[in-house]
Amino acid sequence: MKQINEDIRQQHFRQVYLLYGQERYLRRQYRDKLQKALCQEGDTMNTHFFEGKDVSVEEIVDLAETLPFFADRRTIFITDSGLFKSGGEKMAEYLSNPSESAYFVFTESEVDKRSKLYKAVQSKGYAAEFAEQDERTLARWAAGILGRENLRITENTVQLFLGKTGTDMENIQMELEKLICYCMGREVVTEEDVEAVCTVRISNHIFDMINAIAAGQQRQALELYYDLLALKEPPMRILFLIARQCNMLLQVKELAAKGFDSRTIASKIGVPPFVAGKYLGQAAKFRPAALRGAVEKCVEAEEAVKTGRLNDRMSVEILILSVLQP
Repeated sequence: MKQINEDIRQQHFRQVYLLYGQERYLRRQYRDKLQKALCQEGDTMNTHFFEGKDVSVEEIVDLAETLPFFADRRTIFITDSGLFKSGGEKMAEYLSNPSESAYFVFTESEVDKRSKLYKAVQSKGYAAEFAEQDERTLARWAAGILGRENLRITENTVQLFLGKTGTDMENIQMELEKLICYCMGREVVTEEDVEAVCTVRISNHIFDMINAIAAGQQRQALELYYDLLALKEPPMRILFLIARQCNMLLQVKELAAKGFDSRTIASKIGVPPFVAGKYLGQAAKFRPAALRGAVEKCVEAEEAVKTGRLNDRMSVEILILSVLQP
């Protein structure tokens, strides 16, 4: 991020930028920054956008080879193309010797760093990874947004807030906007304000549901399930998320048994360290055999629905009542 900001400040641009990683909010923010810096406002003749896995590399190359119309450069924005996973060889070949007036900004959630296209970007331009931010950074960022609206928030309250929103900065921003409107005319955001207006993410519901099962609180677990149904979450998606959580806890438990610390575990399973810490705490409540059995029961529940033996809602209810005995 610092490098891109410095390029913009100095007006010294690379011909190719790749913005990738799990943090969608930052990817979009820096794409917009580059667009504002590279393109004249309203210049539709020299600014082009491609999105999706069906993008035509031939069409992109033809555009890149066309001289800009009364401008210094032609800028091409390519989003979620999947070319950095497969099929990017022709694009990589072109980027080895592109037209001097053509500039590219790729925005991707996932890339293969071994691909020819990724290596071509590294050679010709700059690749910036936007990973999920850690809890301290997110807390500072949220407090900064509130501060610009003359609102203060305590450390305990911001912890509660992040516990509800998760780590997705786009979701955090939306929930902050709700808080700002709700707290208009006051100076401090309270825990009561957060409880009143902030929506709990489905992944947090699943986490709380499994905590309730671990504590033998099956009634509470079912209430959380019914809350998700009331929010129009399909039972089969809930089943998938329970299976994913159980599988994640099993991985965490096995890695911890091998002596890895929380930061290393976070890196291996692809979550921020503070999330890995929460998983470690939850995983400690279960035996490995219980977690393996839970994953198997999730598969059996899915099969029961697909074969018509049970309807989807009842299948998940039975699963919640039967799985994960600590």
